Amino acid sequence: MLCPMLFQASRQLTDDHVALDQLLGQLQTALHSADVKTTHTLLDLFWAKLAVHIRSEHLQLFPTVIERLSENPSAVSPTLDEALSTIEELRADHDFFMKELARVVVILRIVSLGQKDQPTIDDALNTVRGAMSAVENRLVIHNQLEEKKVYAWATTILNDQEQTELANRISIQLGNRPARFSPNEWTT
Repeated sequence: MLCPMLFQASRQLTDDHVALDQLLGQLQTALHSADVKTTHTLLDLFWAKLAVHIRSEHLQLFPTVIERLSENPSAVSPTLDEALSTIEELRADHDFFMKELARVVVILRIVSLGQKDQPTIDDALNTVRGAMSAVENRLVIHNQLEEKKVYAWATTILNDQEQTELANRISIQLGNRPARFSPNEWTT
């Protein structure tokens, strides 16, 4: 019989994907209504929350999967080479997300702080819209790959105790809120 915690680590990360997707929807709404201040605020929050999510995968999920496959390869689970290749692809996506989001946060920060004429604001918003569209499109494919492969692997290659320990470590990582956000802002 499976323990109730068995799927918790994967569920936590999948639920975080859903929360990030909802925040991205709010961000897209603000962006399309040309609300620079709200867009900047939501973009900064999205960037931070995605960074925390990525950090939990890099520090907890990926090393755990790799370590387990290195120690105990199984005919049922992926090969170590397959896992390493998939994780390398996911890390490349993570780098893309963080660099693109950092770039557009800076653009919106400059626009929101300065006295810019309307064409400059329009140009900035168009740049941000294009970048966010690219991020959103790549994120959909990326999240499917994580959920169908790495998250699923974690539920099949880890025993109950390992799964519970991973869930606890992921929970701690996901709770590491950057100081610039109040607890209320972070949970909104």
